[in-house]
Amino acid sequence: MRVLIIKLTSMGDLMHALPALTDAATVYPDIEFDWVVDKAFSAVPLWHPRVKNVITTSHRSWRNSWFGSLRNGELGGFYKDLNANDYDVVVDMQNNLKSALVSLLRKGPVYGLDKYSCREKPAHLAYKHPINVNPNQHAVERMRQILAQALGYTVPDTKADYGVTLAHCDLPKLDFRLADRYLMLVHNASWQTKLWPVKHWQSLVLKAAEAGYQLLLPCGNEEEYQRARQIASVSDNAYALPRLPLDNVLALMQGAQAVLCSDTGLAHMAAVLGKPAITIYGSTDTHLIGTYGDKQQHLITGMSCSPCYKRRCPLPEAVDGEPVCMAGMEVDQVWHRLQSVLQAQ
Repeated sequence: MRVLIIKLTSMGDLMHALPALTDAATVYPDIEFDWVVDKAFSAVPLWHPRVKNVITTSHRSWRNSWFGSLRNGELGGFYKDLNANDYDVVVDMQNNLKSALVSLLRKGPVYGLDKYSCREKPAHLAYKHPINVNPNQHAVERMRQILAQALGYTVPDTKADYGVTLAHCDLPKLDFRLADRYLMLVHNASWQTKLWPVKHWQSLVLKAAEAGYQLLLPCGNEEEYQRARQIASVSDNAYALPRLPLDNVLALMQGAQAVLCSDTGLAHMAAVLGKPAITIYGSTDTHLIGTYGDKQQHLITGMSCSPCYKRRCPLPEAVDGEPVCMAGMEVDQVWHRLQSVLQAQ
């Protein structure tokens, strides 16, 4: 059986879909997947051994210059690749307006969420075969149910299994020696309301360095790199990593003793690896999108307005939009939780 998955972004959302592929492989031992994905995250689907090919989009640049993308043949090439092969089933596992547009470009019927299950309601019009799932459950379970309904089986009564194979993921070349004991500090996030303050990260770096750990701070862009440098500046044993391919970041995380994260894609990478990790939450709901799997702990700010799903803190006491709930998450509380994770190993 050959199946085409349409799920473009974002990093954590892509990882949420991996257990569904593992389920399908237990039912259909010969199943193979191709996957339509944004090129920035094209490494993620290939972590699963049943994914054979990826078809990449560049929807951010296309959105900025539709005419230019048409003129240089990029959109035409994508359309050709999208329709180059026959599949037994095509399923949109993202079900938003961007993925619905891709579904419309694909010749033939597509499975996707119905109008009662879609978050972006007009997307359901793109699907010939509507699927109904309860939206008030974790994304991993929603993904398992979508693929099970599209392929005609019952979700296995087993714990979600990411099912990844990662032997191809190599450590990057670094300009410092990687210590035997190190922690990954995932300080970055796409929303300001998900960010723990720099001064808090700096205080934690000092505590962890004093305890004998090397600290690695990844980034995804120049702004995040400068933030990582600011945090790392307080200790000679802390290092701001340059922007690295996801396979390299995964290899580094695999060797870490533990990971401390903001609510961002790399937090879900820790879950995929089964790496001991703590993720700090304020503006979002762990019930729906929290890290999912073994050895994952959620540290929740607990304010009455949380989760607010606001990108900037609306409270009057917020300074320059800095989230009040995250500022109130004390360093000692985080460090004591991290110590307990490390001691449990």
